[in-house]
Amino acid sequence: MRRVFAALLLATAFLAAQTSRKVEITAEPAHHLALENPYVRVFEVEVPPGGATLVHYHRHDYVSVNLGPAELLNQVEGKPAATLRLADGQTAFTEGNFAHSVRDLGATSFRNVTIELLEDERARQSPPPKWDEERALHILEGGTEHIMFVKDGVRVSETDLQPGGMIPKHHQAGPQLLVAVTDLDLENSVAGKGISPIRLKAGDVRWLPGRLTHAVMNVGKQQARFITLEFH
Repeated sequence: MRRVFAALLLATAFLAAQTSRKVEITAEPAHHLALENPYVRVFEVEVPPGGATLVHYHRHDYVSVNLGPAELLNQVEGKPAATLRLADGQTAFTEGNFAHSVRDLGATSFRNVTIELLEDERARQSPPPKWDEERALHILEGGTEHIMFVKDGVRVSETDLQPGGMIPKHHQAGPQLLVAVTDLDLENSVAGKGISPIRLKAGDVRWLPGRLTHAVMNVGKQQARFITLEFH
């Protein structure tokens, strides 16, 4: 019995050491780098049921897109632990410069896409140009576009398209990051360049260049739901 008890104490101490050890987000095993450019650094995050991340730093402001419902224990360094209940597709902005760990309290894996905004410091020092709309709901042809918020000069929107629904032709000045909340089967019709497919699984991301005029149609058989981050 003493040996069993000693082994349990060692295991407990080891787990405590693992969860208290602080690492950069790039060294946190549940965070998988999916895309990086001068604007963003994108991580695909997955934590198994009952599992937890290491304590890791968020050096930048970030936008998170949740994939599937989740219940989490969020432990921010220096603050009491908090239980979070998240909905599928829930999208939020969080200010950076803190460290935390997350434990999955649910019966399924916690998945999200974490998008670091690499120009956050510049945006604070020199505010970027204003968007013409910072909150709005647009009714599309067979869908909706909800402009949810603008943070650090980045405009974040959620688009829902029924089969056959489309975003009509419009000019996209700056680049965009597209995050698939559902599986996507889209056609992107770019003026002067023809039609190109956008086929993504839920949780996949795609960087779209700016300075183009285009229309987007859902050519799949299911509802298409995605989040876009627009940059000046």
